[in-house]
Amino acid sequence: MTDVHFETLPQWLEWIEKNHPVDLIELGLDRLRKVYLRMGLDLSASRKVIVGGTNGKGSTIAMLDQVLRDQGKTVGCFTSPHFLRYNERIKLAGMPVSDDLIVRAFEAIECARGDVSLTYFEYNTLAALHLFAIEKPDVMLLEVGLGGRLDAINIVDADISVVTTVSVDHVDWLGDDREQIGFEKAGIYRAGCPAVCGDPNPPQKLLSYADQIGARLFCRGRDFNWLPADKNGWVWQGEQADGSKMTISGLPQIYLPKSNAATVMQVLSLLEMMPEPQQLKQSLAKASLTGRMQQFTVSDVDYILDVAHNPEAAEYLAGQLRDDPVDGRTRMVLGMLADKDIDQVLAELQSVVDQWYLVSLSGARGQSAEVLSEKLTALGVAVTRLATYDTVAAALQGVANEAAPGDRVVVAGSFLTVSDALIALNMGGKE
Repeated sequence: MTDVHFETLPQWLEWIEKNHPVDLIELGLDRLRKVYLRMGLDLSASRKVIVGGTNGKGSTIAMLDQVLRDQGKTVGCFTSPHFLRYNERIKLAGMPVSDDLIVRAFEAIECARGDVSLTYFEYNTLAALHLFAIEKPDVMLLEVGLGGRLDAINIVDADISVVTTVSVDHVDWLGDDREQIGFEKAGIYRAGCPAVCGDPNPPQKLLSYADQIGARLFCRGRDFNWLPADKNGWVWQGEQADGSKMTISGLPQIYLPKSNAATVMQVLSLLEMMPEPQQLKQSLAKASLTGRMQQFTVSDVDYILDVAHNPEAAEYLAGQLRDDPVDGRTRMVLGMLADKDIDQVLAELQSVVDQWYLVSLSGARGQSAEVLSEKLTALGVAVTRLATYDTVAAALQGVANEAAPGDRVVVAGSFLTVSDALIALNMGGKE
């Protein structure tokens, strides 16, 4: 037991960030497992769903959470990162947990930690699991932070494990090709348990790993899928837990990706928690997520906040903008981290943006607005369509000075960019 003790959550977070830096990534479960076992956490009262993947983790959890809560289930969600408040990472019954509960969780971790050093994310994970062990929600929805096989949340044996998509990202830790990355993400699958893959072209190493350990794998495009909308809405086809086929028609237009909704519905079917079709449609239609196709209007100008920080996410955002044209101009506030595939993100977005407002992000990983401008110029974007700013707030002021009714403003490129936009627009993290 250590002698660390603080009264408030900000004090705890300052200490954790100082002694266990936020940017420190140490993949592996050995240290975490020691503390986890010492804490003696009993999670057996809850059904556990782990969600990993390159993109779509947050929206998948958001939709699962909405559908399950609308059925009267108690749900605990663990996600990352947060936008405005640390408490966003741990939710019970749809609400961030209180400072007091997190402080007590950190105290429990310190009682068990001894001389074991933990990363910032490992503290987060243990705090969430401690709270869920006490509160015993019907279902726990747990998001993988990075990869899967060696990620902290993989300390939990899930009843169902989900890999949403597999793309090249975080190459310094996961490898630089889809096969290796797919293998890392498949590490959350468990022998004898249902495993779901929402990627329509899963890497062979993911398929082989699931087969090798004896997981029952359900793949989008093979075992479940969504079909484009007709006059009555879109259609989902999938499998029930007993192997029988199931079809639900007339599904509504939704804010979040239909591909992830299809994965959500397959998970619900395997949990045997699929609601009646009318209830399902209502829940999917109202599910939303901060910073993912988040839409609102300011002074007759439409705003969209979407993190879109890697090529796959940028491709999806570009497709959504292309499919929903506006009468005016599309203006994009973009700030990115230097370790992302900036060139490909810009290539995906350039055809759907009329005017760029480029932002420098602070910190060691932040990319400068000037570099973003140079890259867009190299892609053939005229300099008259580019403006650079030191902060997101300044860029949004630049937009406000120029935007007219009928225009659309998109904020994208990083969680940091969206977080700063939420503050500048006084949105307070509202969904």
